[in-house]
Amino acid sequence: MVRRAVFLDRDGVINANVERDGRPVAPRRMEDFRLLPGVTEAVQRLKDAGFLIVVVTNQPDVRTGHISAETIKAMHAELRNQMPLDDIKACFHVDADNCLCRKPRPGMILDAAREFDIDLPKSYVVGDRWRDIESGRNAGCLTILVDCGYEQDGPLRPTATVRSLVEAAAVIIDGRSDNQAAEGIGT
Repeated sequence: MVRRAVFLDRDGVINANVERDGRPVAPRRMEDFRLLPGVTEAVQRLKDAGFLIVVVTNQPDVRTGHISAETIKAMHAELRNQMPLDDIKACFHVDADNCLCRKPRPGMILDAAREFDIDLPKSYVVGDRWRDIESGRNAGCLTILVDCGYEQDGPLRPTATVRSLVEAAAVIIDGRSDNQAAEGIGT
């Protein structure tokens, strides 16, 4: 049976970023790891609507030694405790490693599609950065940008733009957003 999924970026979509050197970045300590408002309920709504939920996250701070893999595992265990996730895939590489999993490459999405028999053209990628959107496009998914007001380094061509995961869930499930129209999505 081919299934639909929602692939979620982690930092800035599910949990709050922290500011470091004037830039929004991933938290490196458990005490800084905080879920954004409404995300648990939004993920539950998506799950109740029949979607698989897979987190796909770049975590290069492991490779650069700024955070341990054990801390990442603890953060992901907290996510699993708070919401119904089917899988979490994390890439610990940096761009120079030239791996297939680091977004904007679609490796993590394609791996999950094989594992769970996911219909990619009927699935969504929700992210807050150009890498997330391009990864989704490269995998053949519909894409939703959570616009946090960041200055982006790459191309942005999402299927829809929203302000939060709560809004993204509304777009996916209801084909609408309370704050913004999203054309051609969700129905």
